[in-house]
Amino acid sequence: MTTKVIPLQVRAARNAAPAFSGGPLADTRGRPLRDLRISVTDRCNFRCTYCMPREVFDSGYKFLPHEAILSFEEIARLARIFAGLGVEKIRLTGGEPLVRRDLERLIAMLKDLKVELTLTTNGSLLAKQAEKLARAGLNRVTVSLDSLDDATFRAMNDADFPVARVIEGIEAAEAAGLAPIKINMVVKRGVNDSGILQMAERWRGSGHIIRFIEFMDVGSTNGWRMDDVVPSAEVVRRISERWQLEPVGANYAGEVAERWRYVDGAGEVGVISSVTQAFCASCNRLRLSTEGSLYTCLFAQTGHDLKSLLRGGASDDEIRNEIAAVWQRRDDRYSEIRTSQTSSLKKVEMSYIGG
Repeated sequence: MTTKVIPLQVRAARNAAPAFSGGPLADTRGRPLRDLRISVTDRCNFRCTYCMPREVFDSGYKFLPHEAILSFEEIARLARIFAGLGVEKIRLTGGEPLVRRDLERLIAMLKDLKVELTLTTNGSLLAKQAEKLARAGLNRVTVSLDSLDDATFRAMNDADFPVARVIEGIEAAEAAGLAPIKINMVVKRGVNDSGILQMAERWRGSGHIIRFIEFMDVGSTNGWRMDDVVPSAEVVRRISERWQLEPVGANYAGEVAERWRYVDGAGEVGVISSVTQAFCASCNRLRLSTEGSLYTCLFAQTGHDLKSLLRGGASDDEIRNEIAAVWQRRDDRYSEIRTSQTSSLKKVEMSYIGG
């Protein structure tokens, strides 16, 4: 963990955070709060080169001890508070969330909130868990799958994990009713971009949505270079040369994926263009880390400690006021100001707060 967390003593927070008066919550750029991502673990069974490179996250890496991470009860309490502040969608992430034991218990605790409840996974454990996750109340899953070529995929996940078992997980999720499934492919030039058309073809007509994500400078360990980025416009062009695409409007304000559909009716694809077409102006996400720190940007350098409030006796109203104050001060626009200098800054690792 490389970022600084701003400590919040309970008494100071009670005095400093003004009471939230209700109504729509907006940051300094007028952006509403809509989505919350909750990381339930900083651990993962993959060592994807763009997220948790093995040379950093090796056998000697110090992951968080169990007592440091939020309990399911603490997560559920915060989730209720966030829902009261206007959050409409909660996504459970990691690390790899399915390595957290008994995750279905947390989902059951969250299912009665008036939010869409989703989960992002690498798919490795999904075949075994999809049915119980759906029974517990999960609405949908997003699966990360960076190549259909087995050798390329094994090299990228650096855990020698085969494509076929991720496909089994996707099929199990579909059978359990966790559809439509979104399948995310992080595209890196010279590594897996030759498989763009293969990926598009595999999911055409399936009812699922493949999304191509530009390689981003998340964290401080993935060796990001602009030369490695395949712009989303290039991805759309490559696919359109094979199957004609047309643009589709967003499902909701602040949706990060730009939507395209096949003219022949075979479904849609999405592209996420954080590098070349920054969408900071409409970003409506907060991220809660595994140990209870709140981050207002995927590329943040500092977080805001909520765990000390949870474990220090603060009331729901006091925690709500602190969260509201954090959002109202928010002015993040990292992708709009990205340079070679900012890309080398020490930032929170994606494995700690989710993608």
